[in-house]
Amino acid sequence: MSFFLKKLLSLILLPPTLFIILFLIIAVISKRRVVSLLAFFGAFGLYLLSVEPVKDMLYKPLEEAYPVPREVQADALVVLGGGSYNTGILKEDSMKRLLTGFILHKRYGLPIILSGGASIGKLPEAEVMKQVLEELGVDKKEIITEVRSRDTFENAKYVKEICKERNFKKIVLITSAYHMRRAVETFRRAGLETIPYPTDFKQDKSYNLYSFIPRMSVLNDSYKALREHLGGLAYSMLY
Repeated sequence: MSFFLKKLLSLILLPPTLFIILFLIIAVISKRRVVSLLAFFGAFGLYLLSVEPVKDMLYKPLEEAYPVPREVQADALVVLGGGSYNTGILKEDSMKRLLTGFILHKRYGLPIILSGGASIGKLPEAEVMKQVLEELGVDKKEIITEVRSRDTFENAKYVKEICKERNFKKIVLITSAYHMRRAVETFRRAGLETIPYPTDFKQDKSYNLYSFIPRMSVLNDSYKALREHLGGLAYSMLY
């Protein structure tokens, strides 16, 4: 019980629970009805986005669009970057995608196309991923980097150019499961025969008491899901 109380206390004293409590205090003490309502809905919305069941509801239609295939037959693997820090270290999503690409390369012996450009002043993400693969023992001749892309649309555009140059007809597309639906649609519209291979799943699917306590990590995942839903809507309108 002492462990549970210690865990609970730490969660209460840290965001987002701390901010939820502050919103609720404002809702109670404010004499202006509009302010009270806004504060209450702010607390309620922040709570929902910070607990696992709601986060999973947001990810469900994204992550269950494509299952993980048991076997693949293709000419190349394509790994999409998922972000890197200014220090040149890959973020969690990128590492999980790259690890899946590495495993599939070892299993099938297919060349790997790494797709991901850079923000101003940063090393291109594809180059960072390449360094990791070389450290893991992958022959540099088996690694192809695409360093110009800044979004999914450009990923597809520039990877298509590489595939045309090297006569790759079919690719295995590796990205986070929540990003796969938009990525597959974009690559197929670019004219690439694409086998989706989702990884980096965010859903928990099993819950306990802690699942209903707000956590910052869950809020961050909910933000990614909402951004992906918005991105899907934008791509359907623009492209």
